[in-house]
Amino acid sequence: MPDTTFHADRMTYWRAHAWLAALAMAVGMGVLWLMDNPHVWTGAVGGLFAVAVRAFYLASDEARAEWTLTGTEIIGPVTRRIPLADVAQVRTLGSAVQIITGSGDKHLMKYMASPRDVAARIEAAARGSAP
Repeated sequence: MPDTTFHADRMTYWRAHAWLAALAMAVGMGVLWLMDNPHVWTGAVGGLFAVAVRAFYLASDEARAEWTLTGTEIIGPVTRRIPLADVAQVRTLGSAVQIITGSGDKHLMKYMASPRDVAARIEAAARGSAP
């Protein structure tokens, strides 16, 4: 089986952060409203600013993450190496794919454009069948 490389998708990254910003804005406004603050709108500004700073700060690392599926293991960013024989469960969580090993270690492949396809390929490789 040839190696398959999965890349984090930039559009998925920015879409996820747009949803996170909308949620942060709503929560910020809701908290200020519950506190009877007359400037409820500042919660939206604060939520948007917080998520925007996080998104731009992490974009260089998160949106460039790369995972490689070989015939024997999954190689991830930094020093992550997951032997296929240790893969106990693969599931999708939004735009992410979570890999759980037999020892309980959890690895998250974030911002995948097609998380179900990625999960199916990993499951097939872990079972030893062609994806």
